[in-house]
Amino acid sequence: MSSRITILGSGSWGTTFGKILADGGSRVTMWARRPEQAREIDEAKRNSRYLSGINLPRSMHATHDLARALDGADEVYVAVPSKSARETLRQVRPMLTKTDAPVVSLMKGVEKRSGLRMSEVIEEVLGCDRSRVAVVGGPNLAREVAQEQPTAAVASSHSAETAARVARTCSNRYFRTYVNTDVAGTEFGGVLKNLIAVATGIVDGVGYGENTKASIITRGLVEMTDFAVAYGAQYETMQGLAGLGDLIATCQSPLSRNNTAGRLLGQGYTLDDVVGHMEQTAEGLSSVAPILQLAQAKGVDMPIVQQVKMVLDGTMAPRDIAPHLTTDDDTPQEEIQHAAGDRGGALRRTLERARDLFGDGGGRARRD
Repeated sequence: MSSRITILGSGSWGTTFGKILADGGSRVTMWARRPEQAREIDEAKRNSRYLSGINLPRSMHATHDLARALDGADEVYVAVPSKSARETLRQVRPMLTKTDAPVVSLMKGVEKRSGLRMSEVIEEVLGCDRSRVAVVGGPNLAREVAQEQPTAAVASSHSAETAARVARTCSNRYFRTYVNTDVAGTEFGGVLKNLIAVATGIVDGVGYGENTKASIITRGLVEMTDFAVAYGAQYETMQGLAGLGDLIATCQSPLSRNNTAGRLLGQGYTLDDVVGHMEQTAEGLSSVAPILQLAQAKGVDMPIVQQVKMVLDGTMAPRDIAPHLTTDDDTPQEEIQHAAGDRGGALRRTLERARDLFGDGGGRARRD
């Protein structure tokens, strides 16, 4: 029997994810804030504003009525902008307290006021156990996925059972979903890569080439990993789909909203101009300040994100951004830096896995 899925939010990613789920055999109901958008999705099987030229499956439906959208849902996916997540969740709380359906975040941001990750906002507002909450991340540019170009993602939950359930629902012939239980790492990967994508967009807009962008992406991964591990994430997660994979896709593609926002800044547009130009939210712009506050609290140095903030604030010219070259002094630095609190950890875990596989020296694998 196919699952009944509700998606809250009908922007490009929410609509694309509805298509992923429908193509995987689920019956999908989208909730759209605007009645006219709900009608277009429901009747014409199109979302011309956010996903033009894409035909949606016949098993996808939409409504403007929240109660109707959530009626009988086996799983609920939240795809609204992070700044409106709390308000939307407050509206749906009375309907979701009557069910134990998993609630899955498709959002990539941190709450500006509280600094909470989106899964934490879901837990707080709904008052639900964290084992019921999951997040999905990975190199998933909406239009490419909607065009059924093959890709992969990771579903993460504190409950391995919930992660596996969500992964099964979210897989189809062009979309493969893996699992982990590192919710912090999966979410922070999705948040932090947006900030690095803004930086690569800025240098692209200025006119710098591939060397500059590659340097920022590489050093950006170091910043992402240091930050995420300081907040309890696993080092390996940042080298996987939700970290490195999402970082590459977002920094390199003109389809990325955050890359586009950075490129406009690099071309000399003001922050207000960029926000006004963008049809959809570029989460990286609103995440810069709260991420830097969190970094400061843990003593994590993030020169790339700091210089992005200076460009946003108008205190640095875009062409002067070169955070991968910035040091406190002229002392040469080692290129390879271990994540905070994890010195030697990756190598140690590799050796431990090899020991477990091949035994302590006899060449025979352990059979635990």
